[in-house]
Amino acid sequence: MTSAYIHIPFCEHICFYCDFNKVFIEGQPVDEYIEALLKEITLTKEAYPSDTTETIYIGGGTPTSLSAKQLDRLLSGIKELLPFNPSDEFTVEANPGDLTMDKIKVLQTHGVNRLSMGVQTFDDRLLKKIGRKHSAQDVFDTMALLERADFSNVSIDLIYALPNQTMESFEDTLDKALALDLPHYSMYSLILENKTMFYNWARQGRLHLPGIDVEGDMFERAIERMTLAGKHQYEVSNFAEVGKESKHNLVYWNNDHYYGLGAGASGYLGNIRYKNHGPIQHYLEPLRQNKLPTITTENLTIKHQMEEEMFLGLRKKQGVSLPNFEQKFGQSFESVYGSIADGLIEEEMIQIRDGFISLTDKGLILGNDVFEKFLLEK
Repeated sequence: MTSAYIHIPFCEHICFYCDFNKVFIEGQPVDEYIEALLKEITLTKEAYPSDTTETIYIGGGTPTSLSAKQLDRLLSGIKELLPFNPSDEFTVEANPGDLTMDKIKVLQTHGVNRLSMGVQTFDDRLLKKIGRKHSAQDVFDTMALLERADFSNVSIDLIYALPNQTMESFEDTLDKALALDLPHYSMYSLILENKTMFYNWARQGRLHLPGIDVEGDMFERAIERMTLAGKHQYEVSNFAEVGKESKHNLVYWNNDHYYGLGAGASGYLGNIRYKNHGPIQHYLEPLRQNKLPTITTENLTIKHQMEEEMFLGLRKKQGVSLPNFEQKFGQSFESVYGSIADGLIEEEMIQIRDGFISLTDKGLILGNDVFEKFLLEK
């Protein structure tokens, strides 16, 4: 069994902080892209057969920037080429204001049972400042639409430490987000990614971000508020009601296999990590010749796989399963990482309990320092 990440690179608007592979949708060969994507699925499955798809996640870009007709073509093709059970998790990313009842009905018809919505903040002033085209009211209107369609499995993304964001503004966003009483929330601090407008503005001194202390306070406040509301932190940036954790996200953190499909997508199959061409025409060209659009492949050594098992798995609150580690790699955790773990336990960065190694509260704050210690090939 494997999972599938499918990338739709089209947006109706480009946000100032976003470094995902995306293009403005107007004038793009959207219909050809959808057909090419379905061809890529066929070619990939021929190269790496899998009977069942465990989870499917369509991200972007903005998948809901497609028309209802285009969504219908995409989803009917996926349904045919990537068999999945109705009970399996099938997520589509959406933007508030993009969803119409027609689009929601298309999603439901083809088995989509989870939505991930980019809200970022409920402060309209900040939404404009970060380049979002929706308002807080658009979020409430979209939620009302989803309620009418009886679509309740919705997650929202929030970003904190935004330019000039105060703790008061962030508290207000948490109030409004939690008032929706959704089963899942994702919470990310703003990162200045290379080649984004925010990155350029920061270099020019035009961006005023909260300090590291304020950012830390916001994160701690988010954990506190989410926990009080019954949404437990199961991964560094993700909070959910019990049983509503994102199964697709856990595929990544558990270091399991997944197809990466679409322009700029990355996949992990067997011991190979691969990445597709990002620019649309570079992606389409090989597929016109019935070739896979892969630009890079990396064969992971056992040591690399062990490192990734630790980096990714330690992001989960539960941590890394020691019996699973031994089963996967044929070596005990103790024989590979024993002395490293002992040092980190002494520094109160990690703990070992009930067959799992996990970060302590201190380790959670200093995660990157901990992950670095698990590098085997320096």
